[in-house]
Amino acid sequence: MDFLPSAVLFCCTHNAIRSPMAEGIMKRFHGAQVFVDSVGVHAGETDPFVIEVMKEIGVDISKHKVKTFDQLADGSFDYIISLSPHAQHKAVDLTRYMACEVVFWNTFDPTLVRGSRETRLTAYREVRDRLQQRILEIFPYTEDGAF
Repeated sequence: MDFLPSAVLFCCTHNAIRSPMAEGIMKRFHGAQVFVDSVGVHAGETDPFVIEVMKEIGVDISKHKVKTFDQLADGSFDYIISLSPHAQHKAVDLTRYMACEVVFWNTFDPTLVRGSRETRLTAYREVRDRLQQRILEIFPYTEDGAF
């Protein structure tokens, strides 16, 4: 991509794990230049593990407010990036009245991992790191802010 979009929406099933991670990462690198938001198909609660693993990379999402597609404040996005199959269907529905590109990044749900606290945190970190990698592949960042 040769340009930064003006607005990006990340979406997942509950706006509790994957989409808040992606929103926080995108804001970290491009928040001064791009409007970034996230939603879920259903309302959930921000997962405490998400807050913890995001804090590890310097992103504070402790004040994240979970919202659904019905609660979107802005109705215009250049890109909608869906992170779950359920969200993909809802994102495609938005293209009926919004000219935007919908991209599907099927992203693992770390809540499916069972085991010790550290095992579960490792799963969350892997999702976080993969999202960051994909975001920076599509929307590269340079120290001077140039794209």
